[in-house]
Amino acid sequence: MGIAENLIRLHKEIPSDVKIIAVSKTMPVSAIMEAYDTGQHDFGENKVQEMADKQRQLPGDISWHMIGHLQTNKVKQIIPFVHLIHSVDSLKLLSVINSEASKAGRCVNCLLQIFIASEETKFGLTADEAKRLLSSDEYRSFRNIRITGLMGMATYTENRDRICREFQLLAASFSEFKTTFFSQDPAFSELSMGMSGDYSIAVEAGSTMVRIGSLIFGEREYVDKKQIT
Repeated sequence: MGIAENLIRLHKEIPSDVKIIAVSKTMPVSAIMEAYDTGQHDFGENKVQEMADKQRQLPGDISWHMIGHLQTNKVKQIIPFVHLIHSVDSLKLLSVINSEASKAGRCVNCLLQIFIASEETKFGLTADEAKRLLSSDEYRSFRNIRITGLMGMATYTENRDRICREFQLLAASFSEFKTTFFSQDPAFSELSMGMSGDYSIAVEAGSTMVRIGSLIFGEREYVDKKQIT
C-alpha cells in the first residue's frame, strides 16, 4: 500500500482523539507532500538540520514536531517554526529554549521526556528529576516555554507486558504531574508515547500522540533498532 492508503488505515484503527505524528525522518519532500495531500499536517523529525531544510520547502501550515534528542547549540535553528518539542530532558535545555524563544517573541510548547525504558542508551529524565525541575525557581522564572505534557519511549523488545508496564508507568507519572504541578493549567494535556511497533499498547495506556514512521512511509534504508518508529 502507498502512503495515502497507510494513513487512511491508521486513522481507522486509532481513535480520533489520538494525534498521529508522521515521523518523516530520512524521507524526501515528495513523500511528505503525499502524506500532506491526504490531510496529514503533523510531522516529526529527529535531526535539527533535516527538519529546518524540509520546513523551508514545504507548506507553512505543517506542524513540525522535534522528537529526537535536541542539543542546546542547535535549539536556535528550530525556534522560529517548531510546533512542539517532545524531547526536553534537562533544565539546561529548557533554559536555552526559553532564551531563544524570548528572542523570537514566541512561547514554545514542550514535553518533558521521561526515561521509562530498560535501555541506558535512551534519553530522558527520571520522574524524580522532572519533579525537581518543575519545583525549581529557575523553571518558575521561564516565560517563553509552556510544558504541555510528557513523552517517553518504551524498551525495544518483543515483550508486550514490559512495554505495557512502561507505558502505564508514564501514564501514572502524567496523572501525578497533572495533579501536583498543572492542576490549574489545561494546556498540560499531552502524553506522547507509542511508535509503529507498539502504538496500540500506548493508546490503551492513555497516549494522546503516537509517533509513527514506517507504517506510513515504509521501511527506511537503514536499520537502527534504537531509532525505529
